[in-house]
Amino acid sequence: MKTSLLISTYNWPEALELVLLSANNQTEQPDEILIADDGSSEVTKNLIENFQTRLPDGQEKLIVPIHHFWHEDKGFRKAIILNKAIAAAKGDYIIQVDGDCIMHKDFVRDHKALAQPNVYLFGSRVNIQEEFLPKLFASQKIKFNFFDKGIKKRTRNLRIPALSSLYKTTHEVSDKMRGCNVSFWKKDVIAVNGYNEEFEGWGREDSELIIRMMHNGVLGRRLRYRGIVYHIWHKVKDQSRFETNDKLQQKAIGEKSKWCEKGIDKYL
Repeated sequence: MKTSLLISTYNWPEALELVLLSANNQTEQPDEILIADDGSSEVTKNLIENFQTRLPDGQEKLIVPIHHFWHEDKGFRKAIILNKAIAAAKGDYIIQVDGDCIMHKDFVRDHKALAQPNVYLFGSRVNIQEEFLPKLFASQKIKFNFFDKGIKKRTRNLRIPALSSLYKTTHEVSDKMRGCNVSFWKKDVIAVNGYNEEFEGWGREDSELIIRMMHNGVLGRRLRYRGIVYHIWHKVKDQSRFETNDKLQQKAIGEKSKWCEKGIDKYL
């Protein structure tokens, strides 16, 4: 099984740098890293180019291949750039995280270990608090233990593989599903035509995709006590499109949609 680690980002290179450092620190590496960039400036491009050749401290050690997918900034169009990245993925299995979520060293390992046919996985996140951000970026901290200052929801920071086995597959869409910590088979995404590009602005693009996948027979399984990420605090994004996006999701639910018209097929 080949895996692609998919990271979405927009104009926060300081956070993306920590995410990429945590990618390099994985106990099991993915086969490639895909960065879906929703229109960031040259600063992000330069950061990614540096990671493509060497680590920030000048070490010669290379991490796995990084592929940067970018389009012009015309507002929140995350669904489009995610589709373009997924279409180009060489991996059979996609592990998706946001560019503001630092990964536990076993994050990729956990998603790979629990991958099974016809199932997507969804995990939760530990929250890094606002007041800790100056120290976080100054120290480039990417490792957290249970008692560390600056985090909340710290029980989510417990990695206990034996307990994670208690969580079984489900036919129900969980309200705990977050696009910042999810994994799925590429073929299952393509089967429903990927992300719905009618979604613009923040909200519901990830859950609507999962709803269509589940209508198409894919089951969900929660990752608890494994697959941990640490979400870096940021101001709430513009939610002015949320009501419109929520209506698109409700339509998918009501019609039991398995397909979207504006999707990934144009890039395949």
